[in-house]
Amino acid sequence: ETVTCMEREEEFSASYRWQHWIRVFSIIVLTVTGFYIADPFIIAEPNPAPTNFLQASMRGWHEMIGWVLIAVFIFKAYLFLFGKKERTELASLKDLFNPLVWGQQIGYYLLIAKHPKLKGAYNPIQFAAYIGFYLMLIGIILTGLVLYVHTAHVGLGALLYGPMRSLEVMMGGLANVREIHHILMWGIIIFVAGHVYMA
Repeated sequence: ETVTCMEREEEFSASYRWQHWIRVFSIIVLTVTGFYIADPFIIAEPNPAPTNFLQASMRGWHEMIGWVLIAVFIFKAYLFLFGKKERTELASLKDLFNPLVWGQQIGYYLLIAKHPKLKGAYNPIQFAAYIGFYLMLIGIILTGLVLYVHTAHVGLGALLYGPMRSLEVMMGGLANVREIHHILMWGIIIFVAGHVYMA
């Protein structure tokens, strides 16, 4: 009788895994609080004292976790570009620009071809999806910062006010910024659903 022994192999570093799960938590909290800010679905408990500011509380959590997402995004960008253990991610760029690998990968997904030999951690379809995800993340961070500077007028809010107001004008005004923020949120939700299904 043959006994098969499985060996554990580290595919991603601990710091990579931690930033991934912090990002997951951030996206969940930001989605729930964002939905609430856009259309409050919880009625605050009646209170004769004007201290039960549920909308302000949700916005506060949304902003705090937004900063966590920005920090994790910057850390992930650093790992992608400079992390020694994440070199296989960067190597995926070679497959992204190889039409032969694209054809083989599509054939594999259609169950008509073998899985292609990849140079990096991701196949070209995965990598293209991740590029789309990170572009949406950049967009949602920038639109979030435009919205943020209208509620925080001191400190970092004051520092970012000028550049974010210029970005707001380029986007056609605050209503457009808010709409783009929401559309990008739906794009991220769709990506996450696909990512969970594929994983």
